[in-house]
Amino acid sequence: MNNGKDDLQARWWKLESRLMERFGKKPDMEAILFLIGIQELGDIREKFTKEQKQDLMHVAVCSLFAQSGFYELEKVDSDGWPHYRQLKALPTMDLIQQENFMKDHVLLYFENSNFL
Repeated sequence: MNNGKDDLQARWWKLESRLMERFGKKPDMEAILFLIGIQELGDIREKFTKEQKQDLMHVAVCSLFAQSGFYELEKVDSDGWPHYRQLKALPTMDLIQQENFMKDHVLLYFENSNFL
């Protein structure tokens, strides 16, 4: 019998494999968040500044946690950037729990976008 952690890991490896097929290299969490941020922004351009990359990752995290009701989309500004409002505090977790919490939300995001 698989426990939830094994299932999460297997699903995560499947996602990494799909992303490797698509992009030709194994992405780390930062790269995955960057991709999600670009997806949410809907603006694919050649170059982003370092600050824009950080903003994209922030957008990604907010959109991921909006799936569980921690954030909601408040508005999209005149430049097309989404802005989120935090609705409730994230649970207190150790590093492993944080990583699994993030992975779970990333998987849900890709499942909902029919990538998986």
